[in-house]
Amino acid sequence: MSSDTPATLSLVCAQWLDKFLQHLRVERGLSAHTISNYRRQLQYVGIYLQLDDWSGMTPADVKRVLSASKRDGQHARSIALRLSALRTFCRYLLNQGQIFSNPVEGVQAPRQGRPLPKQLDVDAMGRLLDGDSDDTLYCRDKAMFELLYGCGLRLSELSGLSLGDNLDDGTLKVTGKGSKERRVPVGKMARQALAQWLSVRTMLAAADESAMFVSQRGNRISNRQIQNRLDRMAFDKTLGQKISPHKLRHSFATHVLESSGDLRAVQELLGHANLSTTQVYTHLDFQHLAKVYDSAHPRARKK
Repeated sequence: MSSDTPATLSLVCAQWLDKFLQHLRVERGLSAHTISNYRRQLQYVGIYLQLDDWSGMTPADVKRVLSASKRDGQHARSIALRLSALRTFCRYLLNQGQIFSNPVEGVQAPRQGRPLPKQLDVDAMGRLLDGDSDDTLYCRDKAMFELLYGCGLRLSELSGLSLGDNLDDGTLKVTGKGSKERRVPVGKMARQALAQWLSVRTMLAAADESAMFVSQRGNRISNRQIQNRLDRMAFDKTLGQKISPHKLRHSFATHVLESSGDLRAVQELLGHANLSTTQVYTHLDFQHLAKVYDSAHPRARKK
């Protein structure tokens, strides 16, 4: 941006952006984190283009934004996310009668590679999770990471768990993206680790705290604290690599799929809305899928 570019949106642009974010919050139930991302991306667009009103934006303006993002060193994926946010916003404005054509339609995002997430093999996962201790923090950490791997939870799903989500039938009630709820089975090792943690939870938790996992201050543990504790456990177990909560979720999906070959079941367990997301997430072996197809599809079976 040039030095004379205004640092804030015009009043009209800001008003419609606020209405759109409220729509995402109330009608679509998106998380605060997602809404914050929308706000940041759209503020960048409005300020860069120095718009007085969103109706003044043209396809040429959209392409200028993409070019500027690339010059700023943004990765192709980040630029695509910016374009996606703008496309969704323009559809909203179109429905509200604020614009009469969508300037984003026909504008293509830059091509991007799709790096496949890595997973831990079963032996490495065993080294991470095996072990026992009466230490309260260790009990909490082991329960958290057993659930991440044993149930394939997202990080936000784990930190968002409350005591009432641990159901009597051996399942968890999980609140995923878009506030969608699903129930996932809890395996034997995860159940044991969770039971051990719950038996000592009162040593940390404040009396009125409903969160399943709490910090040393007694309140709900944060996503950053969970990541830090996972880093520490991986270091202590000398795994020699950085391990994210996402990697545990991905390892869960990969191991279940390798054992079962049931892509639909993995999709349900992960809480994916689209099967295509699960396919990329689990870096499927196409030859394996072809064998399943050949053996299972009525018109593929050999006579």
